[in-house]
Amino acid sequence: MGLGFRNITFLCFFFAVAAGDGEFVSSKKPYIVHMKRHLKPAEYSTHADWYSEHLQSVASVSQDSLLYTYDAAYSGFAAAMSQEEVDSLRGSDFVVGVYEDRVYSLHTTRTPQFLGLDLEIGSLAGINAQGLNQASADVIVGVLDTGVWPESKSFNDANMPDVPARWRGGCQATPDFNPKIHCNKKLIGARFFSKGYEVISSSGSTESPSPRDTDGHGTHTSSTAAGSPVGNASLLGYASGNARGMAPHARIATYRVCWKSGCLGSDILAAMDRAILDGVDVLSMSLGGGSAPYAHDTIAIGAFAAMERGIFVSCSAGNSGPGKSSIANVAPWIATVGAGTIDRDFPAFATLGNGQKFTGVSLYSGKPMAQNKLIELVYAPGKNSSSNLCLTGSLDPAVVRGKVVLCDRGINPRVEKGAVVRDAGGVGMILVNTAANGEELVADSHLIPAVAFGRKTGDIIRNYVTSTKNPSATLSFGGTVFNVKPSPVVAAFSSRGPNTVTPQILKPDLIGPGVNILAAWSLAVGPTGLEKDTRRSPFNIISGTSMSCPHISGLAALLKAAHPKWSPSAIKSALMTTAYTVDNSNSPLRDAADFSLSTPYAHGAGYVDPHRALSPGLVYDASPADYIAFLCSLRYTDEMLHIIVKRANVTCNRYRRFRDPGQLNYPSFSVVFGKNRVVRYTREVTNVDPAGSVYHVLVKTPEGVLATVNPEILEFKKGGDKRTFTVTFVSGRGVKPVASSFGSVVWKNAEHEVKSPVAFSWATA
Repeated sequence: MGLGFRNITFLCFFFAVAAGDGEFVSSKKPYIVHMKRHLKPAEYSTHADWYSEHLQSVASVSQDSLLYTYDAAYSGFAAAMSQEEVDSLRGSDFVVGVYEDRVYSLHTTRTPQFLGLDLEIGSLAGINAQGLNQASADVIVGVLDTGVWPESKSFNDANMPDVPARWRGGCQATPDFNPKIHCNKKLIGARFFSKGYEVISSSGSTESPSPRDTDGHGTHTSSTAAGSPVGNASLLGYASGNARGMAPHARIATYRVCWKSGCLGSDILAAMDRAILDGVDVLSMSLGGGSAPYAHDTIAIGAFAAMERGIFVSCSAGNSGPGKSSIANVAPWIATVGAGTIDRDFPAFATLGNGQKFTGVSLYSGKPMAQNKLIELVYAPGKNSSSNLCLTGSLDPAVVRGKVVLCDRGINPRVEKGAVVRDAGGVGMILVNTAANGEELVADSHLIPAVAFGRKTGDIIRNYVTSTKNPSATLSFGGTVFNVKPSPVVAAFSSRGPNTVTPQILKPDLIGPGVNILAAWSLAVGPTGLEKDTRRSPFNIISGTSMSCPHISGLAALLKAAHPKWSPSAIKSALMTTAYTVDNSNSPLRDAADFSLSTPYAHGAGYVDPHRALSPGLVYDASPADYIAFLCSLRYTDEMLHIIVKRANVTCNRYRRFRDPGQLNYPSFSVVFGKNRVVRYTREVTNVDPAGSVYHVLVKTPEGVLATVNPEILEFKKGGDKRTFTVTFVSGRGVKPVASSFGSVVWKNAEHEVKSPVAFSWATA
């Protein structure tokens, strides 16, 4: 069985260049080797020395074959080997397993105001804004991504104090990256990890190994988490205002692990290992792929090591929504973040020849179309059956030239469709969703006048163009608007539960801003990411759970600054139990896929609320020992357990285990009814208010499910007090099993509402 280094993707809705056939030509492949760390012979001073010597003596390979030795994140190393060398190594008594690495495919100005971060946020935590800013300067956010564009103003270190003395990281020097010039008191770390990628990539690759970001994605995510304030920021005039990260006074350390053709697990694991040793407080990873058992999940393994050292780990949930069970990064020690909208939009309009006018979205900033001049509209004007999708080479220039083209969304990137239309001579594009994307609207900075619409409007326009003798249209653009209602709305692309790895753990944990987010950008690439896009902008607007993840990472940095003694689990609990599930029109959150009511499988605990998170009242805490008990409840073998825990003296036979993985002290509940109609969970909450308090419980369940809580009142005499309660869920006799239903458990007093979502499912449904 391989270690399951599954396809990892950039979880943003953005164009990425795929590798061509035949690029991977090396006769050797990278492998990750799990060693029995505790058996290191005494004559070796370090594990790295032992790993290197053992690799050379057993597998008969050169020292150059050793790519990485892991310390904090994993017990073992990565090496480039042939199949024969792998077979030799697998025969060693010191080796637990050898797992093939894989190449993984590449899958704000308004946000602070929408989250309330322009207000005196620190006062709710018992400290003023100045005190919170000073404390934030001691918090370090590590970002694993495509690197950083250090010249961006978002990494300005003006008025920042000296770098924390505990920091052990640094910046790597390369021909295009000078640490003395490009790193400062804000950007305190910049490294790159490419050894695994280089083993399998073409020797003719023009990509330079460097911390410098030539993609834009890493610059966007790192500045979202902790970028410095920048005035007059915009994308070519859109979303103009003051841009800043969630924790603008925190430090940033970037770790480049992704390249043009993707990211390798060996490189990701090496970066996590280095970040842990460097001393980051928060790890932000907008990376992911399909779900896998935790012992086979690169990110889960490294994140466990980070959690043990008090590091908060935030990961994107994925962009495979609205499909069921599409969620990624589901380990309970990771904060799994979905995406929602904010109250800013970029309206654009299409007026048809019959007088109908429709509102969509666009970030087109070039020369506008002539006002009130209708232009012929064509649909599927091509040489093959794929011309409705406007794929490269599918359009007939003789039919398209001088016309507006209607294109269906899907298969190729949205911005590429516009380029295809332009190259065929078209003067505009109407991009319409199909059933796969529903009503979700994502704005793009197209190269030609273009407007995007949802499925319902798309159906009307498709019907118009196919039933009208001389269809025509004109496009116009409305700039930036604020206070959009309803907001927030759950993004249709945001990946959904239920959690297939451990159904008793509800995922995602929560959602944050992830649609049309403005943040810093690399000047090595245009806003669309297309090679033919010669425009350059220091800021860009893109969408995805890649964008929501660093929002939560930055907010976790703020909570770490306000409450430095809180564990990663306590911080996650505060973010989850204070999240809200009502939009700005005072209605329940809706799903952009079809504007139906959203559920915890889409939004988790709800949309993040930084103010309330700073003072949550109660938290559900969990220690590394609790997570080990959780893993043992999954019937993990010692070998599987040691891949994650990395301590030979920890075995499930000698360790406590939960009777049910849902017994983990988690801030949400996922109740799975099977043969037994009764599910009972005990939770412990800690009072994080300085004074004593009393809480009463309020439980909501769907029809056919009963719930009792014992006790119904929790009394805390002082801060730090802990109390336990037990919830018993009962599926009524004769209740017809359904796929899922939802409820909540809420502890309330005059100051706080500590809310946990509950998902109910029936194994026989």
